[in-house]
Amino acid sequence: MSEPSELNRRRFFAVATGVTAALGAVGAAVPFLSSWQPSARARALGAPVEVDLSKLEEGALMRVIWRGKPVSVLHRSGAMLERLSNSDAKLRDPESEVEDQQPEYARNPTRSVKPKFLVVISNCTHLGCIPVSRFEVAPADLGPDWVGGFFCPCHGSKFDLAGRVYAGVPAPSNLVVPPHSYVGDNTLLIGVDTEEAA
Repeated sequence: MSEPSELNRRRFFAVATGVTAALGAVGAAVPFLSSWQPSARARALGAPVEVDLSKLEEGALMRVIWRGKPVSVLHRSGAMLERLSNSDAKLRDPESEVEDQQPEYARNPTRSVKPKFLVVISNCTHLGCIPVSRFEVAPADLGPDWVGGFFCPCHGSKFDLAGRVYAGVPAPSNLVVPPHSYVGDNTLLIGVDTEEAA
């Protein structure tokens, strides 16, 4: 075999080996790099949650899961909205002055975008238990001044119908209002701010 053909043969094998190695590296890198992407379940946990409000009757509460947390959606009746102002004197933060407890658009007496709908993360701000809905007025176990709201059975914290915490209970702050907005009249989008939805 002549020297030029031997050189061509060596070049061919060197190039073929290099190309095969490069293809192998790409083939190994693609699955490795794609494993760094969050799973579909993880992406879903951070995704906004759409809630159909058309079936939620006045005075009724529904719970959904957003980012692994329970979120309560309460369709407040006119009577419930009227009772909100009756609890102001007994509350720790009636004006919702702690900014990280709600978006700016929910820093109002109803702590909501639409007064008839309350949207709060349903974890007590004391130790994370889930308060139960106690919408009746003056039950024997909560006293004659109870005008309805949420009661935490773990340690006795009380919240009014806007998720504002009563003074003198273990919970240090109001229930958190998550970012939310409305798509039309009957669809609530939890996890997307009003400004982001516009």
